[in-house]
Amino acid sequence: MPLKLAAQDKRPNIIFILTDDQRWDALGFAGNRLIRTPEMDRLASEGTYFENAFVTTPICAASRASILTGMYERTHGYTFGQGEIKQAYIQLSYPALLKDSGYFTGFYGKFGVNYPGFNELFDVGESYDRNSVFKDRRGYFFKTIGQDTVHLTRYTGQQAIDFIQESSKEKPFMLSLSFSAPHAHDPAEEQYFWSPEFDTMYQDLVIPDPLLKEDSYFQAQPEYVRTGENRTRWHWRYDTPEKYQHSVKGYFRMISEVDAEIGKIRRALEEKGLAENTVIILMGDNGYFLGERQLAGKWLMYDNSLRVPLIIYDPRNPAARRETGIALNIDVPSTIFDFAGIDIPKEWQGRSLAPDASGVPALADRTEFVAEHLWEVAIIPPSEGIRTTDWKYFRYRNDLKHEELYDLVNDPDEINNLAGNESFKEKLVEMRTRFDSMAKDLVSKKLN
Repeated sequence: MPLKLAAQDKRPNIIFILTDDQRWDALGFAGNRLIRTPEMDRLASEGTYFENAFVTTPICAASRASILTGMYERTHGYTFGQGEIKQAYIQLSYPALLKDSGYFTGFYGKFGVNYPGFNELFDVGESYDRNSVFKDRRGYFFKTIGQDTVHLTRYTGQQAIDFIQESSKEKPFMLSLSFSAPHAHDPAEEQYFWSPEFDTMYQDLVIPDPLLKEDSYFQAQPEYVRTGENRTRWHWRYDTPEKYQHSVKGYFRMISEVDAEIGKIRRALEEKGLAENTVIILMGDNGYFLGERQLAGKWLMYDNSLRVPLIIYDPRNPAARRETGIALNIDVPSTIFDFAGIDIPKEWQGRSLAPDASGVPALADRTEFVAEHLWEVAIIPPSEGIRTTDWKYFRYRNDLKHEELYDLVNDPDEINNLAGNESFKEKLVEMRTRFDSMAKDLVSKKLN
């Protein structure tokens, strides 16, 4: 594939930061007055903040594969339980192609995709995540810096700082950082773990009750959702007022700890003299339920699961702006390549979010996207649908008679399911037909 390389001394360094389970509004800049994220807020206030950013599949394995490949799950076919990601997709992944373009590449943290060739995919790096051998805080505290055992967030931040300090000015770099936080450590009774210096943060805060907490919203779910993993994890985290306060505060503390590491990384860039030529992209890998509808986790087609934070900071073009168009996780590779001056593969299904000559990302004509969770597992019902700027339609793949349709303009919290309303029958058929057509097209684009 031909590469369109800009003059090497002008190509920016790029840092892509991915958080795990950070929902779109777990960010001060998004209007959350409880959480403290000054570094993320600073990036957003100095760069482009995407108000309507989503993942196409709300689960880490498939979402990360989509970020790697720039393709929908229905095309790349990778999620949990599928073995290894196929080599044809890795060959078209952003790290494989970027490494060949002259960038020095690194990765630290949760890779999240089963691929035995990780060590060859990047110039330097380390793949690690929470340690499931430990059913307590050691799941997050098993890595060391010198003689000290530290939280995974601190460890990942230090790997980034070391990478920056050791970088050569002879070559631009692209560093991917994948924090495990704020993902709960599922085997542990306390679920959320953070470094001791964050113990007192939020201690005097009383977290308000979640939206849609009433039993009627839970009972409106089909039986396989009410008895599935979304409900199981609600019991782990939120089924008493004490658990709810502990869990949400812990979730916030873990995000604030990532935020602190971002500040250290930016200071390392400044000390190295690289800050003015380093683009920073920040995104969450999927959304998260914090007790809404008496549910936890992600996976479902509601915006709680699909919507994520997304910020792009380019110090060479520091004009702050808010973008209202639909941005997707599959856009990340194209965005990286656009900044790097590399031709974007025709197989990729996303688009660049880098501003064009007029300073505006090319999102005006994107009005819809497919949302899907295709993993066939007993505890999580697979589902699929389409979200437009104004409407959402979805169904459960093993119960096609159950459909949900929402008017997002008048019902942004997705309360009133209009699928059974005769007045909206035409809209239901339209959305169902549109989804079927888009899904068929994505399947047709599978690689051999």
